[in-house]
Amino acid sequence: MNKTSYTNLSKAWEFIESRALDAQRAVLQSTRATAESQGHEQGSAAQASFLKMLVKLTAARSIILVGTAAAVETIEIIDALEGKGQLTVVDSSADGAAFIRSIFNELDDESDTRMRVVNAAAGIFLPRLNADDYDLIIVTGDASNYTATYEQSQRLLKQGGITVFTDMLGFASSDSQGGLLNPVDRDPKTVELRSLLSTIETDEHIDSTLIPVGSGLLIAEHR
Repeated sequence: MNKTSYTNLSKAWEFIESRALDAQRAVLQSTRATAESQGHEQGSAAQASFLKMLVKLTAARSIILVGTAAAVETIEIIDALEGKGQLTVVDSSADGAAFIRSIFNELDDESDTRMRVVNAAAGIFLPRLNADDYDLIIVTGDASNYTATYEQSQRLLKQGGITVFTDMLGFASSDSQGGLLNPVDRDPKTVELRSLLSTIETDEHIDSTLIPVGSGLLIAEHR
């Protein structure tokens, strides 16, 4: 049997995602259910678990999360910070920002991590932030978040800082027709991601790797 067949790889992804979902704490499961009932689709459980581990492994203390109601990732990052550092969530959706703010209000008495949510487009808000001040930036959500964040990441991150771009295979868009796996998919997010992937892979200031966690993570370390 071919151990790297597409069937086996698909089953492996389902197995990992199922175990990650089962392992999530009750608060994450209820938050996911509430978010999705309000129309806020949530990312992969394995992805959120990986991001939590990445925060711990890198000892990141100053983090930006760019997204749209990325509730599960928000909770996992706060948990990984263990009452230290700061998390800034940038959400261009008023509903999404309000949902994240409600999570912050619930966690405020349980964590000493500094938390703030900003309802603004990434391209407008990120240029206002101090340079060389962040350890980790995570990008989710709308296509407009990706290039706008990439363009600011080199300025915002400390030397050796990391940007993680989620859904780099372009599966999450409601208009996706296979994402990057389908060369003829012209969904706006897929087009944006295809261009961004090529740009980052040829950026001499960045070391990057694309990994099959969730719907694809591109991890970019800024030298």
